[in-house]
Order: sequence, then C-alpha cells, then structure tokens
Amino acid sequence: MTPGFAFSLLKLQLITWRRSLHSSICGWVALLLTTSCTSPTKPPLAVAPSIVAQPSPAIADTTYTLPHSVVHVLTIPAAGRYTVVPMVSDRLASVESWAQRSGAIAVINGGFFDPQNAKSTSYIVTQGKQVADPRQNERLINNPDLAPYIDKILNRSEFRQYQCGQGIRYDITQHQSPVPTGCKLVHALAAGPQLLPQSTAVAEGFLDSANGVIIRDAIGSQQPNARSAVGITGDGTVVWVMAAQKPDQPTGSGLTLPELAEFMRSLSVERALNLDGGSSAALYYQGKTVYGKLDAEGRPVKRQVKSVLLVPRL
Repeated sequence: MTPGFAFSLLKLQLITWRRSLHSSICGWVALLLTTSCTSPTKPPLAVAPSIVAQPSPAIADTTYTLPHSVVHVLTIPAAGRYTVVPMVSDRLASVESWAQRSGAIAVINGGFFDPQNAKSTSYIVTQGKQVADPRQNERLINNPDLAPYIDKILNRSEFRQYQCGQGIRYDITQHQSPVPTGCKLVHALAAGPQLLPQSTAVAEGFLDSANGVIIRDAIGSQQPNARSAVGITGDGTVVWVMAAQKPDQPTGSGLTLPELAEFMRSLSVERALNLDGGSSAALYYQGKTVYGKLDAEGRPVKRQVKSVLLVPRL
C-alpha cells in the first residue's frame, strides 16, 4: 500500500466516521426535537410559530335614507381601543368647532342647555368630577312654570361610563341611580328621555294625553324633527344616531321619538337615550360634519351647543 493511497483511505475513513457520527447525532436530535438533519454544515433550527396580531375593530359609519329622514349612524365597538366621553365648555360652540378644538375622531351634540345664559340644564361628570350642575342655572331653578317638574328635571336619565376593575362599562340610567358595586363613575351626561328598553317620555318629557289625545308634549316628542341619540347594544357597543331632515322636505321631515326608538331597536340597540335635538342635532366624523336641522330653503342650521359626547383621538 503506497503512502498516498494509505492517506486517501485514512481520509475516506475519517469522512465516513464523521458522517456516521453526524447521522447518529441527528437521529437523536430528530427524535428529541421532531426535526430533521441533512447536512453537518446546516444544523437543525427550531422555528417559532408566527403570531399575526388581529386589528382592533374599527368605528363603522353608515347612512340610511328613510322616507322622511337621512339617518347617520356611528358604531363604536366595545372591544376596540376607543372610548366615549362627555365634554362641556363655558361658551357655546358648533359641533364642528368642538371637533377642531379637541382633535377628536368623532363628536355628537350632547345634553340640554339654556341658549340665553349658556348654562347647562343637564348634569355632566368628567373624570369623576361634576362639571355641570343644572341647580346652578337660575333661569331653570327659579322658573315658576317649571316648579312642578323640577324634581324630575333634576333626575333625568344619563349616559354613563363606569370603571369596573380593569375594564370600562357603559350604562343609561337616571341621575340618582346608585353606581354598581365594584364600579366607579368616571363620566356621565344627562339628557332624556330614555328611548329603550321603554320610553320615559311621560316621566322625563312630560308627555300627557286625555282620551287618547295628546294634550301636552313639552319636547315635541311626537313631532318629526332632527334628532340625536346614544345607544348601547348587548355586548357594550356604543351607537350614535343623528336623524337629519331631508333637503327636499325641509319642514315636517325627520323622526319622532317613537320612530327613533324603533330605528335604534333595528340596530340591536338595547338601551337608548335621546340627546338634545332639533337645531342642536349634529354629528362629526373624520373631518366631515352633518347637521340635522334645515331652514325653509333646505340649508343646514349650525347651532352652537354647550356639551358633546366625543371619541378622543389616541
């Protein structure tokens, strides 16, 4: 055997031994890691499964054309990153101005107010602090015509946001209703009457009838008009509705409160609260503002308001 041949044989044996050893090791690795080995220069790699983050549900903007109204609906998902909060100001401003000042994603007009003195007639709470108190409105409290109804006015229904543990929860209930055990009242805005699950137009809107004929309708609940409302579905989704008058029917169009309630029921809303309507009805979303009330020529009425509900920009 020549030295060269012996060297080649030894080299071949070493290569064979290395491959055999690698094969044995790979067999054990494959058994333990349930993977495969093919080459000593490419060791097996453990590949982690890919995780695809699911996007948060988005706000949905939908418009419905009804026989006597164009209804704008904003759906704010319960499982999303959005929240709905009230805001109040010392001075009145249009919904469009509210949006520009706050930088909010969405804004809808809020509670009742007196346009003569620019004071709220609705309770409003923000960040756990009461920031509007109708008892401080002398034109409301000292009005003799309202004296028989003042206790009910001060206990109108409100849209609430609670902090319950690590989560938030929305509700619609009367102002004097207790806060649920284990929860803290963070935000509230009063308006009324409730539309769902039942109408409180008699107790809160002072609707009265005799022999089937309406003899008092203080807030015009049975007349078609521009309307705004906030609702809550079974899973906690918040729904805003703004029912506008139609340009080809500038007078006499819109929705009555019973019609508004039935429309919101069709959207699977379980609890709903009427907000200030008529000339106050307006909705802003992502740079566009729609106003509910029209003048006799079909032009939008841009009334300034005292308070709003809004979705802050993150």
